[in-house]
Amino acid sequence: MPNLDNKIVLITGASSGIGAACARKFAEQGVRLILAARRLERLKKLAAGLSVETHLIQLDVRDREAVEKVIGSLPSEWKTIDILVNNAGLSRGLDKLHEGRIDDWEEMIDTNVKGLLYVSRAVIPGMVARSRGHIINVGSIAGHEVYPGGNVYCATKHAVDALSKGMRIDLVDTPIRVSTVSPGLVQTEFSQVRFRGDIERAKKVYQGYAPLTGDDIAEAIVWIADRPPHVQVAEIIIFPTAQASAVVVDKET
Repeated sequence: MPNLDNKIVLITGASSGIGAACARKFAEQGVRLILAARRLERLKKLAAGLSVETHLIQLDVRDREAVEKVIGSLPSEWKTIDILVNNAGLSRGLDKLHEGRIDDWEEMIDTNVKGLLYVSRAVIPGMVARSRGHIINVGSIAGHEVYPGGNVYCATKHAVDALSKGMRIDLVDTPIRVSTVSPGLVQTEFSQVRFRGDIERAKKVYQGYAPLTGDDIAEAIVWIADRPPHVQVAEIIIFPTAQASAVVVDKET
């Protein structure tokens, strides 16, 4: 079986949710972790509980110059990134398009699309030069369906799906693999962010059924990364058992 031991894994949005779960699950495989997020204190707390070597980066992926500087100035022992997990992302609100906040649109587009592009553009050339690497993009069922109030968020996740396919085409003549993991309902801080800290409203999203956890998604991501070199898992869509589509969920009443 392939072995992830001592590979360098860069995870964006690593301070909570799926990103933090990925850090813990990859650490179990003996990798070396570059953890990037805006909240440095959370990264420090996370790293303190891991048994592997870590390199922490305070980074907002929306800042192109910061991304280029941070990736370009990595210490020599951290430059050879083997696996990139593009996890940073968020949603804001459930407004109808004609009632939406333009600031929310820009935040989602800048994070979910442009942030993924900035990090990928900074990392992939090194993978190409070394003839090895794996990009794993965290998508969403919102990248396959459009649901009421999802408009711009769904558009950004459709963009992640399209960019992943484009990367796979552009890298087909290299050994580099490109994968996408598209979760359904996962209980993380996602809904708290969407509803601007309204914890009670966020809780209701996950009540009446058993949602996925960050660990469920992280386990899938590690499994994808651990396939033999000739195996490229293009995409996985993961639902909780009670979910059948973006909006069809069997909840107890």
